Amino acid sequence: MSRRSMLEIRVRWVLLVVVVVANVVGGLVVLLFATFVVPDPPLDDPEYVHLVNAVAFFSYPVIAGPGALVLGLWLWRPVVRLVRDGGEPDREQKRAVLLGPLRLTLLVGCLWAVGAAGWALLDLVLFTGRLAVKTGLTCLLGAATTCTIVYLLSERLLRPAAALVLAAEPPRRFRLPGVTTRVMLAWALGTAIPVFGLICVAIAALAAPDIDVTQLAVTTLGLGGAALTAGMYVTYMATRAIADPIKSVRTGMAHVERGDLRTVVEVYDASEVGQLQAGFNHMVSGLREHERLRDLFGRHVGEEVADLALERDVTLGGEVREVAVLFVDLAGSTRLAQTRGPDEVVGLLNRFFGGVVSVVGQYGGWINKFEGDAALAIFGAPSELEDAAGGALGAARELAVRLRADVPELDAGIGVSAGEVVAGYIGAEQRFEYTVIGDPVNEAARLSDLAKVSPRRVLASGTVLGLAHLAEAGRWDVGKPVTLRGRTRPTRLAVPRRPEVPVQPGRRRRVLGAFVLLRGRRPEPEDAE
Repeated sequence: MSRRSMLEIRVRWVLLVVVVVANVVGGLVVLLFATFVVPDPPLDDPEYVHLVNAVAFFSYPVIAGPGALVLGLWLWRPVVRLVRDGGEPDREQKRAVLLGPLRLTLLVGCLWAVGAAGWALLDLVLFTGRLAVKTGLTCLLGAATTCTIVYLLSERLLRPAAALVLAAEPPRRFRLPGVTTRVMLAWALGTAIPVFGLICVAIAALAAPDIDVTQLAVTTLGLGGAALTAGMYVTYMATRAIADPIKSVRTGMAHVERGDLRTVVEVYDASEVGQLQAGFNHMVSGLREHERLRDLFGRHVGEEVADLALERDVTLGGEVREVAVLFVDLAGSTRLAQTRGPDEVVGLLNRFFGGVVSVVGQYGGWINKFEGDAALAIFGAPSELEDAAGGALGAARELAVRLRADVPELDAGIGVSAGEVVAGYIGAEQRFEYTVIGDPVNEAARLSDLAKVSPRRVLASGTVLGLAHLAEAGRWDVGKPVTLRGRTRPTRLAVPRRPEVPVQPGRRRRVLGAFVLLRGRRPEPEDAE
């Protein structure tokens, strides 16, 4: 059975179950108090009086019950239609669901008020005024019990239907009994009404000194026990009506604390507590949007720059920093665009830049910008890097190998330089970006152009080699100085050393044997080792 079918059955039966259970409890309260707790005033024929009152007590539910069910089902039609048909709830359905517990409580309360007035009038006409007061007050006690149970139970059982309504419209649009009203209802049933009954018994004892002491003690014990029992139950129900939504919010906050921003709290209350649930969902939605924008911002400008912008005030200008610069540029990009389709070119560029981003990030750098078919990577800004020059050199070495393996269709030149630059926000107040400006950037770009015709496709300046730690600098060979295009000072070039190819033992023996044969002697055993 589907969830919607279960909800329809729940809504159809909630009226009958709630009304019957609440009225049975209220009737038992009236019967016990009228028979055993509240003493009767002096009567001429007690048995006849009890018989007449018993007939009136049991006859009224038979007459009023069907009418209450018919009226209740009429009020419940929009609720049943909503859970059966689904879709966007209309105004009538929204009001029927959210005002359903209150309307049902008012309906039951009116029927009890009519019954109490009729019963008191019957005793007043047939018997005495004191008996009419007793029956009227006893019926009011039962009415308060019934109405409180009806409201608390129906509100709890209608939560799934209320969640459908409040998912389409925020709870602040509705004005329903809130936390204060529920607490006051619990206080009225659990404390005020029994205490009021004790006050009435005390007044009756002062007005009629002939009341038996034992009967007075029984009345006091009955009302006190009712205050304890009913107060505990009703307070528990009212507290659960408030605590359950708060618990759901607390559970949602625990999920958010663990980093789960997909959590959503079901809103099923239109009071202040429901506004708390809706407010939590609104907060989490804002956090999701903030995280999405932060992720998008970080992808556009780099995570380090994004964190810097979020942590500090952004001001135009910069500061002098010692950084290393890596510039990678494709060779023959014009021919590539002419010989391949746009989609294929975009796919190749994405694979190319994907490798660049991965390797640069692995060595502690960040991509400052993509320039068509080229990329500029910075090491040492905006965050300090212990060996910025070594990181740039290591990234260049690995990137050359990685690109040949991952994108063999493309050819690129990689240039590395280092030195002082101005790093900061450049542009206008309306539009700016974090970038670096200085001679190392220009030198790295020129080196990448020259590297396109270099066998290893990687060139670095002697400056960056001198700034790098020995572990990385030892993997490079320094060559002759050249004057790069557009520059006046010569730049000493450095290229990665070719990796040493280990010689297999069998190959080494064959080479050594051939060498010995050429010398005209056989190899000794130790020579063959």
